[in-house]
Amino acid sequence: MFGFDIFVIALLVLFVVTVVAAVKIVPQGFNYTVERFGRYTRTLTPGLTLIIPFIDRIGRKLNMMEQVINVPSQEVITRDNAMVRVDGVGFFQVLDAPRASYEVTNLERAILNLTMTNIRTVMGSMDLDKLLSERDEINHRLLTVVDEATHAWGVKVTRIEIKDIEPPRDLVDAMARQMKAERDKRAAVLTAEGERQAAILSAEGEKQAQILAAEGRREAAYRDAEAREREAEAEARATAMVSEAIASGSVQAINYFIANNYVGALKALAEADNQKVLLMPLESSSVIGSIAGISEIAREAFGGDSLSSATDQGTSRPRRGRGSVPKV
Repeated sequence: MFGFDIFVIALLVLFVVTVVAAVKIVPQGFNYTVERFGRYTRTLTPGLTLIIPFIDRIGRKLNMMEQVINVPSQEVITRDNAMVRVDGVGFFQVLDAPRASYEVTNLERAILNLTMTNIRTVMGSMDLDKLLSERDEINHRLLTVVDEATHAWGVKVTRIEIKDIEPPRDLVDAMARQMKAERDKRAAVLTAEGERQAAILSAEGEKQAQILAAEGRREAAYRDAEAREREAEAEARATAMVSEAIASGSVQAINYFIANNYVGALKALAEADNQKVLLMPLESSSVIGSIAGISEIAREAFGGDSLSSATDQGTSRPRRGRGSVPKV
C-alpha cells in the first residue's frame, strides 16, 4: 500500500505539471512564439492556448502595442559647420512577431541606434536656418528612412519627432542680433512707406483743394460776369430809354439824367475813407431844378395831377443868390 500510494501521488504530480506546461494564457496586447526543439513553429495570440508539454516551449514574448523610445541628446554638425545639440522621441509597433523575434537581436536598441544615425545623416545635410525652420520636413525624412530600414524586422515606425534643437550660445546671440536688425530694417521700411503714403495723400488732398478752389473761382467769375452782363443790359436799356426821351425833346428826362449822376457823385464823395468833413459851395437852384425835372418825369410817367401842385410850388419859388440855403 505504501508504494502504491507513492506511485499515485507521483502520477498526480506529473499530471498537474503536464497540464501546467500545456496550458498557456496570453494577455491582451502580446504575442508568444512557440519553439519545438529550438525551432519556431507558431505564434500564440491573446487568450487560452494549449501546447505540447516537454516538446514545445514559449520562445519570445512580444509586446504588440505601440511603444515609445526616447532618443538621447547628441551633437550634430550641419552643412554650414554649425554644431547643434538634438534629441527626439520615436514611436513604433511590432506587426510580425516571428520576424521581430528572430530577424534582429534587441529590437529596441536596434531601432534607437538606427534613429540616432539617421538624425545625424538628415540634419547634417541641411543648413542651420533650414534646420531651425523646417522641423516638419526633418521629421518626415527621418520617418521615411527609419521605417524603410525596420520593415524587414516586422516593425512599423509610426512617428519620429525632434523634441529640441539647441544651437551654441554665441550662435543664438548672433541670430538674435540678426533678427533684431532685420526687424529694425522692416520697421524703417514700413515707416518710410507710411510717410510716403501720407505725403501722397496730402498732395492729393492739396491738389483736390486747389482744383475745387479753381472751380469755385471760375464759377464765381462766371456769376460776376453774368451779373455785370445783366447790369450792363439794364444800364443799356435805361440809357436807351433816356436817349429816346431826349430825342423826343423831353427836358425832364435830361434833368433826371443829370440829377441822378449828380447825386451819385455826391454820394461817392461822402463815402470816401479820407473824407471826414465835406464843405462844398453848392448852388441850390441847380439841385432844385434837377428835382423839379424828376417831378415832371414822374408826373408824365404816372399821368397824375396829384404831383402837379407840388411841382409847381417847387418851381415857382424865387431863386436866391449863390451860396444861400433854400427854405424848407
